[in-house]
Amino acid sequence: MTATGGGFPFLSALLLLLLAASVMIWLFRDSRQARWVALGATLSDLALTLAMLWHFDPSSQGFQFIERMQWIPTLNVSYLLGVDGISILFLPMTQLLFIGVIVASWTNVRAMSHLYFSLLLLLEAVTLGIFCALDTMLFFLFWEMTLLPLYFLISLWGIGPNRRYAALKYTLFMLAGGVPLLFGLLLLAFNHAAVTGAGIPDGLAFSYLRLFQMAVPQGTQTVIFLLLLAGFAVKTPLIPLHTWLPVVAQEGPVAIVALLTGLKLGAYGLLRFVVPLAPQAALEFHWLLAGLGVVGILYGGVLAFRQTNLRRMLAFSSISHVGFVILGIASFNMQGLQGAIFQLLNFTLVAGGIFILAGFLHHRIGSTDLLHLGGAAKSMPLLAGFFLLFGLAGMGMPGTSGFPAEFLILVSAVSTHTGAGLAALFGVVLGAGYFLGVYRRAFLGPVENELVADALDLQKREIFLVCVFGFLILFLGFYPTWVLEITKVGSEAWLARMTP
Repeated sequence: MTATGGGFPFLSALLLLLLAASVMIWLFRDSRQARWVALGATLSDLALTLAMLWHFDPSSQGFQFIERMQWIPTLNVSYLLGVDGISILFLPMTQLLFIGVIVASWTNVRAMSHLYFSLLLLLEAVTLGIFCALDTMLFFLFWEMTLLPLYFLISLWGIGPNRRYAALKYTLFMLAGGVPLLFGLLLLAFNHAAVTGAGIPDGLAFSYLRLFQMAVPQGTQTVIFLLLLAGFAVKTPLIPLHTWLPVVAQEGPVAIVALLTGLKLGAYGLLRFVVPLAPQAALEFHWLLAGLGVVGILYGGVLAFRQTNLRRMLAFSSISHVGFVILGIASFNMQGLQGAIFQLLNFTLVAGGIFILAGFLHHRIGSTDLLHLGGAAKSMPLLAGFFLLFGLAGMGMPGTSGFPAEFLILVSAVSTHTGAGLAALFGVVLGAGYFLGVYRRAFLGPVENELVADALDLQKREIFLVCVFGFLILFLGFYPTWVLEITKVGSEAWLARMTP
């Protein structure tokens, strides 16, 4: 294996450390030791990523920390990793969210804890692989490998009576989405062989670096665009392929749902693969992307209004907010693209963080139905306060990380798709309405449930965790330039592909 400049293979170290820790857990009998191994491995991974970020040059074009090794040489498939300004910030954000999930599961998971934390580390490793993979087949391998740990995490540790149904529904949806995704990636490789005239298999190309520079005929681009869009839309999720998320949010472990809502891997796939690899088709179908974004914003917001369970409301809220990301991508300008990236990063803090808080609430009360809540702020003022902060960030309140992300997207949308931009503005008002309404019913008013009256507020480790999330929400709200500077050069290269 070779690393760029002969340097330290940071990216492989990130993945191997987590995989080794997922095996090492089984060497310890005590469940307390298992969770410490999981936390220690993720913290070590975060330290490695911060070292990478320190050495990352945001002014340099192209990918950095590239690692390459032949994998299937007869098909030109390689173990190829690298990051650029678009992808590098997803690594520490992902690790931070996994740290939050581990802390949230600290005392909640008592049965088969070794298996739980081992699967969690495996899921973390393949998720990081998705952000690092620069070979399309390697990317697809990581993409599909998320299914196995998630199926067992949902079915074995879910909190609803239909958790196995939720796990099966999620898995079947993802497997169905993988079919057009694989065909789209293969069509890209076959097209390279046809364009170069090298034939198959010599002319096959799965390297993102090579495919990014390749010209694709318009008709082929259209097919590739629609196939990849269908594949990534399932996991994003986009309407009408969203029905798995509310079910998983209701039946699955709340901490694991925090990962599914905080890490929008489908939207990242749209950003990384769909548009830059089929740019002219994306320009032609800009109306489809903008329409899907607006439908998600409004449909998700309306359904969030109708929910009587906190977790289902947050699930539909997540569907609504990811619509802003799609709308930002459809703008095809610097403001929209950087706003979309910022919003995706914001999901890990806001959507992931607020679901973790919902998990803390469920652990104390045994329910997140609004019928069983009310007045929770009296007995749990810290939990209620942080829940409000995260909710305000989701609404795009100035001073929080949600504001610069939504502001960039809305400005770009109004200038490029005026009707869609105005509809998105209405979606912002809609989002404020359903969140504040649910918050009032859940945390304010008289206490009518004895479990709520006797509930303990956040513990020390929980306070430390949400303080870190809260600090980053405020820091990025007041100083968004840090994110915008890191993503600028990568965004410019992305936009250069969109030139007719």
